[in-house]
Parts: sequence; structure tokens; C-alpha cells
Amino acid sequence: MPARAVHAAAQATPVPESADDRGQRIVGLARDAMAASDLRAVILRVTLGGEEVVTAALGESMTGVPATTDMHFRNGAVAISYVSTMLLLLVDQGMVGLDDPIAAWLPELPDADRVTLRMLANMTAGYPDYVQNPRLAQALYADPFRQFAPEELIAIGLSTPRVFAPGENWDYSHTDYVILGRALERIAGMPLDVLLRANVLDSLGLRNTVGSATPAISEPVLHAYTSERRQALGVATGVRFYEESTFWNPSWTIAQGAIQTTNIYDMTATAVAIGEGTLLSPESYRAMVEPRLLGFGAPLDGCPNCHTLDERYSYGLGVVLTGDWIVQNPLFAGLGSIEAYLPSRKLAIAVATTFGERGFDDQGNLLHSRASWDIFGAIGALLAPEAAPAGRAS
Repeated sequence: MPARAVHAAAQATPVPESADDRGQRIVGLARDAMAASDLRAVILRVTLGGEEVVTAALGESMTGVPATTDMHFRNGAVAISYVSTMLLLLVDQGMVGLDDPIAAWLPELPDADRVTLRMLANMTAGYPDYVQNPRLAQALYADPFRQFAPEELIAIGLSTPRVFAPGENWDYSHTDYVILGRALERIAGMPLDVLLRANVLDSLGLRNTVGSATPAISEPVLHAYTSERRQALGVATGVRFYEESTFWNPSWTIAQGAIQTTNIYDMTATAVAIGEGTLLSPESYRAMVEPRLLGFGAPLDGCPNCHTLDERYSYGLGVVLTGDWIVQNPLFAGLGSIEAYLPSRKLAIAVATTFGERGFDDQGNLLHSRASWDIFGAIGALLAPEAAPAGRAS
């Protein structure tokens, strides 16, 4: 064989990509997303089989203050998976059944004899989402530091006309999880934050995931900014408006006792632990992640989030299911994030983002609300092309 042919054959031999190479490519994807979506900061971490692929922080927290991988931020809907895990732990202990009606603990609620714990956990209970009620936005934007009580949030949700009976449709309802938090407290006889700390957070070693009754965040802090109050405050188009939202009160976001801050390390550890069902029996883990709602639900007048659940976006018990991935994806007050796990590859991805001033339109609307999801999708496609995440449908 001629020397030139030997050389060509040698070049054709595939060379495994090193962790360093993959890490550099992932950081490159994040940099591309920052430019495309005008992101102020990106913090990310990826592990494969429990081994770090990359942990990185890009951009700034505040002007002149670089983002760092140890910064804390709010985890929002990630705590929903902790609440559903707590419910399933009580099921495993024989204290309740998923199909028990909530009348035993919350008889004062409408349809309490028909709504089950499972319906609250998979958001089919039919209690309208208080976030979709204009009363919530009006109150929140008038005073973003306001403290909301759980009873107040439930009342706002129930003041919205109910448009489907328990179990007959699906609606992303914060109301369901505030109610579920109350039910768990009555079942166990202790506050939700104590329940979660003792049974979930400590058991998983999540030392940087902390619940708080105040808007405080432990240093170092990833600062967030937004223009979303522009219309509510009547700021004219063309007038510059971009304000810090880091310490806005998150009391409206989920059940009291599950309002938390975290960091990218605990987000990644959460993706693994929830994705593997670390704390649960095989039966409860299966109940959490089985796609039993695929094809369920339909668009419905008076219910902005009602739709048919499909492969791109379905729901288990406290987790989003997209293809083969198990996900949670909070977005509020100028911060977006995602944690995702692919069980077949033991691949965990966590991303947190903040938004630059040009990331909002002249009405204050966020232009790239799915930036965290898009970064996750690009990383997932790179590392697991056979299970590349689909685009988010909701």
C-alpha cells in the first residue's frame, strides 16, 4: 500500500472525544446561546455516569462581577419534584394512597371528596391556576416584595371559574401544589419545610438547597434583572426600563415550605436523584415517571395552559417528561433554569440563566423564555444524539 494511502487510513480511525473536548464544546454552545438570546449569565454543569463532564459560569452576575459556579439562585419548580417525592415517601410508608381523596385532610375545599392526592401531584385536579388570574399579576407587579399567604393564593385560584371536573383535563396549576403542600402538612403533622429537609434534602445531601420564609439568598448570589413590569407601571415605549429582581418575594411561586434557593451542584444532584428515584420504592418511582398522561388533556376555553400532553411535553408526578428525559424547568423574575436527566445514559444537565436588557421587547416581554431549555437541548443532542431532547411545547 502506498505511503499516502496508509496515512489516509490512519486519519480515518475515529479518536474518542475526551472529557476536556466535550466540555469545551458545551461551553461553546452556551456562549452561542448567550449571544443569540442576549443572556447576561449562564451557569451550567453536566455529569455522565456520576462523573463531571463540565462545570462552568459565563457572563456577569452584576456589572463587573463575574458569575461563578458557587452562586445561589432560586430553584422554583425544581422544588415541585421534592414535594411529589415527599408524597410518594408517605405512600411507601403506608400512611396514604395516591388515590385517597383529600377530604380527609382538606374537607373545606370544593370537590374534596373527588380530588385525590394523585390528581394534585399530576395537575389534573381542576383547581384553576392562580398565576393565570389577573389578580395575582396586578398585586405582584404593584409590589413585588409582597408576602402572599398560601390561603390567599388558594383563594385567588378558586375565585377563577373552574372549567373542568377533577381528573377530566390537565392544567399546569400552581394552586394544586400549594394545596398538596397543605395536605402533606396535615398528613404528617409537621410543617412542609421540616418534612422536606428531614426526608428529602438531607437524605440526598443537598446542603446548598435551602428553604426560607423570606426573600433572602445566601452569598454568593446570582443576580437577576427583568423588564416585565413595564406595562404594569405604564412605562412608555422608548423609555429605558430594566430593573433588578433578585430579591423580589417568591412567596407566590409554590407551597409555603418549598420555596428554596440552590446552586448548580445541587441542581445537577437533584436531576440524578429524582431521575433515578433514589429515595423511592420501585413502584413509587414508576408512578412518578410513567407516561400515563401521554395523549391526555385538550385545549379548553378559560384554561390558558390546558392542552394535550405529548412526547415533547408530558407530566408525571411533579416532573416534566420530554421524550426519555425527566425534567424541571422554572422561569420567573428574570431567572430561567432547567435540570434534566436521561436514565439510559445516566446523563444529568443543569443550566441557570439570567437575561440581558435586549432580551426584552418594547412591551417588557421576554424574547427568549426558553433559553435554558435550548441550551439543555443542544447539550443533550451533543452527548446523547439518539435521545436528543425535543423542543418544548409548553
